[in-house]
Amino acid sequence: MTTTSDRPKASGSAPASSDNVSLRDRWNSLPRPQQWLVLIPVVVLIYALPVLNPPLLTTEPGTNFPLALFDAARFALIAIGLNVVVGQAGLLDLGYVGFFAIGSYVAALLTSPDSVLWHIPYLWTLPLAMVVTMFFGLVLGGPTLRLRGDYLAIVTLGFGEIVRLLATIVGPLKGQVGFQSVGSPPGTNSEGDPIFTTSNGTAWYWLVVTITIAILFLVGNLERSRVGRAWVAIREDEDAAEIMGVATIRFKLWAFVIGAAIGGLSGALFAGQVGFVNNQKFDVPTSVLFLAAVVLGGSGNKVGVVLGAFVVSYIPNRFVELAAYKYLIFGIALIVLMMFRPQGLLGARQRLLAYGRQAYLRLVGRPEQVSSDSSLRGEGEKAG
Repeated sequence: MTTTSDRPKASGSAPASSDNVSLRDRWNSLPRPQQWLVLIPVVVLIYALPVLNPPLLTTEPGTNFPLALFDAARFALIAIGLNVVVGQAGLLDLGYVGFFAIGSYVAALLTSPDSVLWHIPYLWTLPLAMVVTMFFGLVLGGPTLRLRGDYLAIVTLGFGEIVRLLATIVGPLKGQVGFQSVGSPPGTNSEGDPIFTTSNGTAWYWLVVTITIAILFLVGNLERSRVGRAWVAIREDEDAAEIMGVATIRFKLWAFVIGAAIGGLSGALFAGQVGFVNNQKFDVPTSVLFLAAVVLGGSGNKVGVVLGAFVVSYIPNRFVELAAYKYLIFGIALIVLMMFRPQGLLGARQRLLAYGRQAYLRLVGRPEQVSSDSSLRGEGEKAG
C-alpha cells in the first residue's frame, strides 16, 4: 500500500527555497492590519527623507534634495494613474502627457495673473483639474476604446500631440510664453513668509506624498472590487471577458477616466510647484518617460510602478552629468529588463477575487505567487 509520503509531489507544490520568495510569501500571508503596522514606520521614514537628507541618497550639490524628492513623488503619482490604464486594464496609452498638460493648464488659467479668466484659490483647482481631465478622458475614450493594441496607442499618441499643438496655436493658452506666477496652497511660516514656494521642495513633497497615499488607498480598493476584477479579465483576454458577460467598453472607459483624473491632478500639482506653465513641458519624450516608469517598475503592481517612477526621476537628479543621456540609459535598461525580467522589477500579482489572498492560501496551501509571462510559461511546461 502506498503511503502519502511515498507519493510523488507535484512540481508546482514544491516549497519555495529562495529567501526572496519566502519573504514575499510571509508578507502576503500576513493579515492586512499587520501589514499596515509594518508599513507605518516606512511611511514615517518617507516623510522624514527631506529632513534627514541621507548622504547615500542625497542629490546635492547638483540638485536640491527636497526638490528632487518632490519630482520623484510627482512621477510616482503619474505612474499610479497610468498604471490604472496600462497595468490594470491593459490599454496601451502613449499620450498620457496630454492629461498631465490639461491639469497644468487648468491650474494656470485659474490662478495665474497672466490669465484673463476668473481666479480661484489654488487648492480648488486640484479637484477641478480632475473633473476637467475626466471629461476629456470620457470624450477621447468613448469613441476610441473600441480600438486595441497598436491602433489605440496611435490614437492616444495623437491626443497628446493635439493637446500640445493646441497650447501652441490657441491664443489664450499663450504658447511658449506661457503663464507665470501660478498659484500655490496658502500658509505662512513663523516669519510670515509663504510655505509653498518654488524653492521649498519639502512642503510640496509632503503634500504630494499625502495625496499619493490617499490615491493608493482608493486605487487599491478599486482593484479588489468588481471593477478591478473586470480590469484584470480584460487585460488577460478581452474576448473571453466579453463572452463571460463583462461590459468591456464600460470598464475600459472607467479605467481611462480614472487614469485621466490622476494625471490631471499631478499636472495641477506640478504647475503649482514650478509656478510656470508653457507648451514646452508636454512633449512625446515626457510621455515615454511616464510609460517607462510603469514598465520598469512592473506594470500592474502599484508598489512596482512607484519604485519605477523613483528610479526614472531620481537617477537624472542624482547623477547630473548623466542627465543628458537619460533616454539612452533607460532605453538600454528596458531592453535588458525585457530580456531577463519581462514582468518588471516587481511583477503584478494575480488577484481576481476581492479576498483572493485568503482564498488562494486555503485552496493551495501556500501564499500567492508573482505572475509573469515567463513564470506562466514555466508552470505550463511543468504541468505538461
